[in-house]
Amino acid sequence: MPDKTTPFDAANYLDSPETQIAYIEEAFDDGDPALIALAIGNVARKRGVTAIAQAVGLTSPGIYKAFGASGNPRLTTLSAVLKQLGLRLKVEAA
Repeated sequence: MPDKTTPFDAANYLDSPETQIAYIEEAFDDGDPALIALAIGNVARKRGVTAIAQAVGLTSPGIYKAFGASGNPRLTTLSAVLKQLGLRLKVEAA
């Protein structure tokens, strides 16, 4: 009988705000825009996309699309969602 597997979902392991912040910081350190969007999307899913979407004036499907695997959120969307997550963008020397 074949082994039974389940798809990996990073949101299942983001149990604390500290873990969520570290996860997003690592994505930013990597520098891949798709990975950054996906990490923010995973944290948003963990915290509740519906509430975040309502707070930033978007729809839940809009959040899922913007922060999904092939998402490309606008800077205004990125900034608004990060603010709802209690985070902000910061620039520092490389």
